Amino acid sequence: MAANIFPKDFLWGASTAAYQIEGALDADGRGPCVWDTFTAAGNIKDGSSAAVACDHYHRWPEDIALMKDAGFNAYRFSIAWPRILPTGTGAVNAAGLDFYDRLVDGILEAGIRPMACLYHWDLPQPLEDAGGWQGRGVVGPFAEYARVVAARLADRVKDWMMLNEPNVVAIFGYGVGEQAPGHKLGEQGMLRALHHQNLAQGAALRAIAAEHSGLTLGTVLNLQPCRAESDRPEDVAAAARWDAVWNRVTLDGLLRGEIPALLADKMKGFVQPGDEAAIRYPIDLLGINYYSRMTMKHEEGHPFDVWWGDAHCDRWTGMAWPVQPDGLYDLLVSLKRDYGNPACYVAENGAAYDDVVGPDGAVHDPERVAFFRDHLESVARAAAQGCNVKGYLCWSLLDNFEWSFGLDKRFGIVRVDYDTLKRTPKDSYRFLAATAKAGRIVETF
Repeated sequence: MAANIFPKDFLWGASTAAYQIEGALDADGRGPCVWDTFTAAGNIKDGSSAAVACDHYHRWPEDIALMKDAGFNAYRFSIAWPRILPTGTGAVNAAGLDFYDRLVDGILEAGIRPMACLYHWDLPQPLEDAGGWQGRGVVGPFAEYARVVAARLADRVKDWMMLNEPNVVAIFGYGVGEQAPGHKLGEQGMLRALHHQNLAQGAALRAIAAEHSGLTLGTVLNLQPCRAESDRPEDVAAAARWDAVWNRVTLDGLLRGEIPALLADKMKGFVQPGDEAAIRYPIDLLGINYYSRMTMKHEEGHPFDVWWGDAHCDRWTGMAWPVQPDGLYDLLVSLKRDYGNPACYVAENGAAYDDVVGPDGAVHDPERVAFFRDHLESVARAAAQGCNVKGYLCWSLLDNFEWSFGLDKRFGIVRVDYDTLKRTPKDSYRFLAATAKAGRIVETF
């Protein structure tokens, strides 16, 4: 794409997650979720909680105004399952639906396209108590939840994403216990959670499609190209195994209706006849979350005998993640080459840095600006080669509750003062605003 110019109908915007920004965890009939329980058990590194977070529940008009001022035309937000169905099933909480009613109307009034994600990790605690993503009992409740929300909002919300990053939920929530619900169930725990999220996703897609026409249905996957630390055969094999776990269970399940061959034996104990057809669905739009490549090596004693290798990188974010924009280009090309070039958009891409308010009252974050510029160049390069990429939504609009890291890690293009809740747009906000308005990557802003 010449001079990094993007199509006129390209989506520009930001993504957020309900639990990370809304606060108001006890407001208006909301029920408890797994992250409330995980936090109460003392698992957040800085000792903070999401009780207030960004107070988006009360300050959403201000946050929508920030997106409108930036010239954004799309916003992916998540809906909190425990606000809608406080116990995960049963009686619907009208106040929860009313909140998202107001939010959607505000987004539309600002001329922004609302893209709703149904599950961004806040599983209602009663469903977890009944087995959570380790069993099939959650599949029906998720489909019913999807049906309830779509019945209220689908007249105005046309873009529906079922899940966000099921691999992260499965691996870190059920496999190694670093995130909610905090289980250390190893390989089988990971694979069970992946498979049951796939099943729930397929059921929810069908539930919405059965009652509504003219919608854009999809999901959001965290995809990261996996490469071996070295050319040793054991490292090459380890990278292939991790690629199957991290990328292929979700991607091949949804787009091909297949269980990766490398994992078939490990998954045969809980994959039932008909499951592969149930998890496949002809989605309209695939959200891609990309942060870096994964460089892996063989190391026994870890799940699948795989561990992190040397990324051979000279740039790192505040999360100690490597900065590898070329991996986003490779990912988009691989979707074109291997999966029929599905319509997709970058649903998350961003970086945490230790930025602060300067003496001039502004937040200068040149590392984040460079991160966005380099990744947008990869998107433009892939689009120029025919990859069917429709948009770019940064992660995230606001500094927020960064899961097990608490309030310590800042991903936002808008700084949030957690004492006063004041919003301060950063230089990265101005860069993305100028780029969105110009339809091309700008040098000055």
